[in-house]
Amino acid sequence: MIDHRGRRWVPSARMRILGWYVALFAVAVVPALLIQRSFLLDQVVTGADQALDQEVSELRQLAGDVDPETGELFAGDVSAIFDTYLERNVALSGEAVVTIVGGEPYKSDLSGASFRGTELLEHWSSLQAPERDQVDTESGPIRYLAVTLASEDAVGGVFVVAIALEAQLASVDGVIRVGALVLGSILLIASAVAWIAAGEVLRPLRLLSETARSITESNLSGRIPVEGDDELAELAGTFNDMLDRLEEAFATQRRFADDAGHELRTPITVIRGQLEVLGDDPDERKATIRLVTGELDRMSRVVEDLLVLAKAEQPDFIQPHPIDLAELVEELAVKASELSPRQVAVTAKDHAVVLGDWERLTQAVMNLARNAVEHTPETAKVSLGAQANGSWARIWVTDTGPGIPASDRDRLFDRFARGHAGRRPTGGAGLGLSIVKTIAEGHGGRVELDSDSVGTTFTIVIPVAGLDQMEGT
Repeated sequence: MIDHRGRRWVPSARMRILGWYVALFAVAVVPALLIQRSFLLDQVVTGADQALDQEVSELRQLAGDVDPETGELFAGDVSAIFDTYLERNVALSGEAVVTIVGGEPYKSDLSGASFRGTELLEHWSSLQAPERDQVDTESGPIRYLAVTLASEDAVGGVFVVAIALEAQLASVDGVIRVGALVLGSILLIASAVAWIAAGEVLRPLRLLSETARSITESNLSGRIPVEGDDELAELAGTFNDMLDRLEEAFATQRRFADDAGHELRTPITVIRGQLEVLGDDPDERKATIRLVTGELDRMSRVVEDLLVLAKAEQPDFIQPHPIDLAELVEELAVKASELSPRQVAVTAKDHAVVLGDWERLTQAVMNLARNAVEHTPETAKVSLGAQANGSWARIWVTDTGPGIPASDRDRLFDRFARGHAGRRPTGGAGLGLSIVKTIAEGHGGRVELDSDSVGTTFTIVIPVAGLDQMEGT
């Protein structure tokens, strides 16, 4: 079915549930009514056959008795037998008796007289053997039993007793109609109750749909009330948890976009201002070019750091391979020493093989080393080391600078966060430690900070077996 907007119409879940309920009810009720009708019809037929057999039994008993007129046995006198039977027996309502002697209609009771001149009477007159059958007549269906009687003078007869079934069959149909009416009423009432129950069961889904429609990027506060502990309550709780994560992600994204816009807008403003007042003096031009180049370099670093953080959401951000910690530390010490005239010492190195991403770990440690060099006095010492202990490997960078104030430590790993005091500012974007944290967590590890007035140590802790192997254990 197509609606007025040209879309294919699909019934709602509530209607489908009700449809299945009605279908199952019908599947159960219709066969039950048919079985009941068949059972009642069998009872009608059985009762009719019993009545027919009773009449024939009485006839046969009479045939072996004494003729009341002669005082002698009937001795096969079919006419006398029929006369006596019709005198002694009165047919019940709906019953009819027809007798035939020598192939010709003989006597019948009042009901049996209605068969005179019918094809059915001709059929009975030609019978040579007993017959039980059910036929339709102008007055309705009848069930009959016809038996033959032999005679000594070769003049035999046929005795037929028939029962009209119309009233009894109509009674059966009436019982079935009443049953169908009662069950139909029950179905209507049950369907109404099922409609209400289905609405209550599906109410969390409607709330979920309404909440989902009300959610926008600027409004993620909607939640679904969780009631009970069934599957729908679990679904509502899961949906609420998803909204919590989305709200946090959107908030982080907004802060990230605002901070990133600010960090990139500032150097652009500086560059534009310098270029607008650029004069012809060579020394002034050199100074301006040097300042503009520095701002462009800073923008380049911010963009590169943003790209690293963006790639952190991709599944291949960390590509683990076997790494020798001693080799990694030696290479990092050489690279870190190139950041300043200070020599970066190696305080510990463990010849242990761990699963990790050499490039990402190098990037993280170099960020820590750069921070240590740039944020401490030139007299401060910088060192690094690595050690594996049990299931975890630790790579650290230590400096003997003034330390990090306690007020800055909680937000130090946030994006675009900078220290306010105690360590020399360098104009960085505040993304370095965030990248370090992202790389450590990408390995299934963490970053630890230990700082006081005589120095600071940043430690990257990662599982020795790698993230995949650690999750599988």
